[in-house]
Amino acid sequence: MSPGKSKRQELLCRYLEENPFLTDNELAHMLGVSIQTVRLDRWGLSIPELRKRLREVAKGSYGQVSALQKEEWIGDLVDLEPGSQGVSILEVSEEMTLNSTKVARGHYIFAQANCLAVSLVNTKVALTGTAKISFKRPVYCGEKVIARAFISRKKDNKFIVRVTSKVQDETIFQGKFLIFAIA
Repeated sequence: MSPGKSKRQELLCRYLEENPFLTDNELAHMLGVSIQTVRLDRWGLSIPELRKRLREVAKGSYGQVSALQKEEWIGDLVDLEPGSQGVSILEVSEEMTLNSTKVARGHYIFAQANCLAVSLVNTKVALTGTAKISFKRPVYCGEKVIARAFISRKKDNKFIVRVTSKVQDETIFQGKFLIFAIA
C-alpha cells in the first residue's frame, strides 16, 4: 500500500469518527479524490455506506424513546440521551418539496425538530406547549438536515428544549420548545 493511500485511509477513518454523517461526495471533496476512490477505500476498510451507518446508529436510539413510536418520527434518530440531548437526520426527498421550486415544505423541518424535542423528555406522554421557531434559509431536495437538541431548563413537568438544524455547517432552523411531561 502506498504511503498516500494509507494516509488517505487514515484520514477517511478520522473524518468518519468525527462526523459519521458525511456522504461519499463530501469525503471525496475533503480528501481531494474521486467518489469511486472513497468507495473503494471504505470497502477495503469494511466501512458501510452512509445509509447503513445511519441505520446501525439509529437501531440503538429508537429503543430509548418513550413518547414517540419509530413510525411517528420525522427524520432518523441517530443519537439520544434521554433527559439531555439528541441528534436526528432528515434527508429531504422530492415528496417533501414544493413542485415548482424543490424547496422543502417547512412543516417537515419543524416536525423533525419537534419530534427530537419531545423525545428528550423521558416520559410516556410528552406534548409541545409552545414553540418559538425561526427558519434561516430554504432547504432543497437532496439536502441532509442534521438537527441537534438539548434540554436547557427543567422545572417540574416543564422542559425547555433548544433545537438547531443545519445543512452541512449552515444553520437553517432554530427553535425553542416548551415541552410538557404529561405521564
